[in-house]
Amino acid sequence: MSFHVLTPEETVLYERDGFVVIKNFLSPAETDKLYAAALADEAMRKNALDLNDQTGKKTRLSLWFTPGDDIFGYLSRSRRVIDSVARLMDSDAPVCHFHTKLMQKEPKVGGAWEWHQDYGYWYKDQFMFPDQMISVMVALTAANKENGCLQVIRGSHKMGRVNHGFAGEQVGADMGMVENALKTMELVYCELGPGDALFFHSNLLHRSEANLSDRPRWSLISCYNSASNLAYNEHSTSWKVPIVPVPDEAILEWEPGPDGRKDFLLKENDSALK
Repeated sequence: MSFHVLTPEETVLYERDGFVVIKNFLSPAETDKLYAAALADEAMRKNALDLNDQTGKKTRLSLWFTPGDDIFGYLSRSRRVIDSVARLMDSDAPVCHFHTKLMQKEPKVGGAWEWHQDYGYWYKDQFMFPDQMISVMVALTAANKENGCLQVIRGSHKMGRVNHGFAGEQVGADMGMVENALKTMELVYCELGPGDALFFHSNLLHRSEANLSDRPRWSLISCYNSASNLAYNEHSTSWKVPIVPVPDEAILEWEPGPDGRKDFLLKENDSALK
């Protein structure tokens, strides 16, 4: 099986737009195995958080910091992900795993996610350099306009950090700046098929609508940091531990070991989100 290697053209798109979509980043067999594992994972259900949007609809997520030797760790530590992140990141230092989220937007009830930048959250953790932080979303089910796919503002990463404040139980970007950005730059709906991946900059403005469709929208989002990018107010530790990559074949061929996911985020300690 051949695995995707990020091209120079895709690197240029990321630098220009703040994001790049890679179609068929995972094979159907890999995607099916990951989705089945997510549905069956008791720890995911036990540690899931419900965050209300401004209308009261709920976005459900499970978030953990340390990538383990389970199928989710094999994805976040896979060579194709780590090599791509290293190419896009503005650093020659090793890549570290900050955290991974399983996003679970169920039919009819899955809530919206307000306009925000990831670095709008992480700035208060006192990470120094937003160019050294990247998120990678992998769709486990189809993501489209009907079920609330991610929306981004193309090129908004070049604005720098925007002020953030509470919007429901979430933290959202200053809407005056968002409205100005929408007048100035293009709104893009990032429709993804199962197994497609979206790489995006920590300062890219993005949001998603509620899932009012009859189909679920599930995805995994892994966030990465450079080992050279120090955080002076972050209490987790994975962000400064260089990742030990695994072969791309591990997702399908390796048996799971101890999953390592002992450090799930709890709602009373949700610094990774707010």
